[in-house]
Order: sequence, then structure tokens, then C-alpha cells
Amino acid sequence: MDGKHPADDPQATPWNGLSGRAWVEAQEVLDRIFKPFEDLLVEAVLAGGAGGRVLDVGCGTGGTTLAVARGLGAEGRLTGIDISEQMLAAARARAERESLPARFIRADAQSHAFEPASFDMILSRFGVMFFDDFVRAFENLRRAAREGAGLRVITWRTDSENPFMTTAERAARPLLPNLPVRKPDGPGQFAFGDKGRVHRILKESGWAEADIRPIDVACTLPEKELVRYFTRLGPLGLILPEADEGTRRQVIETVRTAFDPYVHGAEVRFTAACWMIGARAPAARQPC
Repeated sequence: MDGKHPADDPQATPWNGLSGRAWVEAQEVLDRIFKPFEDLLVEAVLAGGAGGRVLDVGCGTGGTTLAVARGLGAEGRLTGIDISEQMLAAARARAERESLPARFIRADAQSHAFEPASFDMILSRFGVMFFDDFVRAFENLRRAAREGAGLRVITWRTDSENPFMTTAERAARPLLPNLPVRKPDGPGQFAFGDKGRVHRILKESGWAEADIRPIDVACTLPEKELVRYFTRLGPLGLILPEADEGTRRQVIETVRTAFDPYVHGAEVRFTAACWMIGARAPAARQPC
């Protein structure tokens, strides 16, 4: 199912090109890294007991969507939304293989015309930090939620609290001066690092009972996948293919060495510093 999203959306271009393809190819590794967060969201949905109509925002290749569908069983009616057709194609194939009750929409959740009050819970695993207008996006999601519906999303805290996530670009920058620079207040991985900003976004978009808690989660990936991980994903993954062969070799060697503190034998270990964000869609005000 396709929705409309702006053709000139700067987020849509990479996610329907190099970035989307890289995430699909690294699906199994990424699912392993982010499995602890998936488990937290499944637990939140099952503990909520509010109903089985769930929206997964920025669902990617569907790992969390399908995990929730498995947890809810026959009661579940899962919808995943993302702007990457490549990633959604992978999600649809996974759902079909398991015969899980999940559908996927290619659209921008910031502006997609959801049926009003159609979801019992809205969740996201690292999928809400890329909107160009956060208040507008969360207003749109609130309209899609029924009265009393829960919001449960996980986002990264600050870049300084997540040094693993910026190791590759910090090590590579002297060799790749054209490496994209992150914009602290713009859409991106660490856009929700400031807790106060997150509170303001939720308040201004009409969500109630905001609950923003820090979580520090141990994550792992196989050491044999580390080079593929940092050469394909993140800012380095966007620019490295444009470098000449000699520069690529030098960058890979330099960056791999920079990751040594996280390598423990055959495993890479790091701590992800994140927020577990909760809120509730308030009851509609009755006219006086």
C-alpha cells in the first residue's frame, strides 16, 4: 500500500537508495543489535492491554512490527509505515513468510492521512527522529490514535552519550573532509537527545501524561560483521562509495582500529543510551 510523500523529501532519497538498500542487506545483523529494544516495545504493548490495533512508525524492514504481531497473535492488527520502499518490500516478504497480520504503508507519517482514532497504540524503535516538523508529525500521530491510546517510542539520547555510534565518522573525518556533518537541532539520529525538547514536542502536539525515562541497553554484534556495519551504514556509508580505492582502504583500516575498545574476541559490545518515551492520547474535549 502506498501513501503520498514529497518527491523532494531529503529523507526519502537516501532511504529509497543507498541507505535503504544497506539496511535491507544488513537486516539480520541490525535485528540482532536492536533485539533488546524490540523486546521492550513488545512488553509495553502486551502490558498495555488496550487492544490489538498497533501502528509502528518508521518500521523499516519490519522487525518490531512482526515481533508485536507474534506477541498479540490473532488479536493483532499491525500497521507499519515507512518512506523506504526497499525496506517495506523486505517487511512484506517477512510477514508473508510467517503469515502474520501486518500491513505496510509507504508514506511519511508526518503527513499521511490516517483514519482518525484508528490505533490502540503507536510505537516506534528509532523511527521518529527524522521528521522535518516534529510537532506536526506528533499531532498527526495523535489524531490517528483513539482516546486513551498509548504512545511508546525509543529514541537515542545525545551523541556524547553514544560514542560507539559516532566512532566511524570521527575516525574517518580527517581522511574524508566532505563527510556529512550532523545538525544538532535538525532531523537525525540524535534529534531527541534533549529531554526538555521532547517534553515540549509532546505537549505542543497534544499528547498527555508524558513519561521520558533514560534506558542504557547492552548491545552486541559479531566482530566479523563490524567492517560491513560501519562501511555501509550511517554518514560514512553515504560517502565512502565515492572515495577512490586507496582512500577507502585507508579509511577502513583507520576506522576499524578506532573500534578496538568495543571488540571483545568474536563479539562487539557497546551500551546504547536511549530514552523510553511514553505518553497518552487524551480524551476529546466536550463542547460547552
